[in-house]
Amino acid sequence: MTAPASPVAATSPHVMTTYGRLPFALSHGQGCKVWDTEGREYLDALGGIAVNTLGHNHPDLVAALQDQVTKLIHTSNYYHVPLQETLAAKLVELSGMENVFFCSSGLEANEAALKLARKFGHDKGIDMPQIVVYDKAFHGRSIATLSATGNPKVQAGFGPLVEGFIRVPLNNIDALKAATQGNPNVVAVFVEAIQGEGGVNPLHMDYLRDLRALCDACDWLLMIDEVQCGMGRTGKWFAHQWAGIVPDVMPLAKGLGSGVPVGAIVAGPRAAKVLGVGNHGSTFGGNPLAMRAGVETIRVMERDGLLANAERVGAHLKAGLARGLAQELTAGTVKEIRGQGLMLGIALSKPCGPLMQQAADQGLLISVTADSVVRLVPSLILTVAEADQIAAILCPLISAFLAAQ
Repeated sequence: MTAPASPVAATSPHVMTTYGRLPFALSHGQGCKVWDTEGREYLDALGGIAVNTLGHNHPDLVAALQDQVTKLIHTSNYYHVPLQETLAAKLVELSGMENVFFCSSGLEANEAALKLARKFGHDKGIDMPQIVVYDKAFHGRSIATLSATGNPKVQAGFGPLVEGFIRVPLNNIDALKAATQGNPNVVAVFVEAIQGEGGVNPLHMDYLRDLRALCDACDWLLMIDEVQCGMGRTGKWFAHQWAGIVPDVMPLAKGLGSGVPVGAIVAGPRAAKVLGVGNHGSTFGGNPLAMRAGVETIRVMERDGLLANAERVGAHLKAGLARGLAQELTAGTVKEIRGQGLMLGIALSKPCGPLMQQAADQGLLISVTADSVVRLVPSLILTVAEADQIAAILCPLISAFLAAQ
């Protein structure tokens, strides 16, 4: 499809080296395709890491943002922001919850959820509130969200971590009960409906229902992190909805603004009144430009049936990957193809970081997470033909990579 990417400067003397970047720079995009500064074309199966819901250069989003820029970009939360009310009302409608706090990122949303849970506990007279979190979780890189994260590699060098977390394995309700039995300080359970950075690990639907029942019985908050798996990615607005439950707190970000930074926590009745005036804030949170992006994203998603598209095209892609990797699945060198809708992970039997560059050399953008999982989170406008193209490029690359070592 394209020639191999030519080398560019791997680092800049003026930018901190906090990212391991591939040696090219993207210049523009259209739909699910992007082009680099040398004119090479790529099929984007990463979607800005589950951010570019409507793809690149979507005409409706571009027009809405251009219109908003001519009116107001930022005002501050000293004043009412009507677009906040519009977007909040829509999120409440879609979630069945009660109210919303807006911020600018998933990290901020998760940080706000942790603060809310602690205040929930303090309001009940609990001086040292504790929150249940999970192995392999990822909730952000601030000190608190890093402490909630279950990845020693990203925690290394940043101790002491914040106390107040109880860590348990995923999808094991008995382990959670054992870890919390007789502990009066537990105030919340904080979990991703599908772990993203941890390797695209979904919660079982029965486990989600058991969590809801346990939190109700114990008067804990059920806080479901939908930052990566929410906003239609699995074929429902929020991944937990496949289990037929409603959380008490739901952090959102990534796909909510189709590339414009937007974060939010949506709260149900048990949590909706915990935070009051002066308890929390965000300078950029809920600014008119970000809110317009969120409103327009949801409008286009509803109009164009993008939830149904994510479910249908995602199932088609998953089946195509399974066919293309049937031999490796049988041999066990591909351990599993997991996930739902357009959030898929291909778990290999060994670390596979080099596949990112190899795929880019063939004109495909992917990521590798948890060392050995190929992650696919393309825009929700992906077509069946583009899904077939992803599988046609990626399956032979994975097969060759596994056979070479």
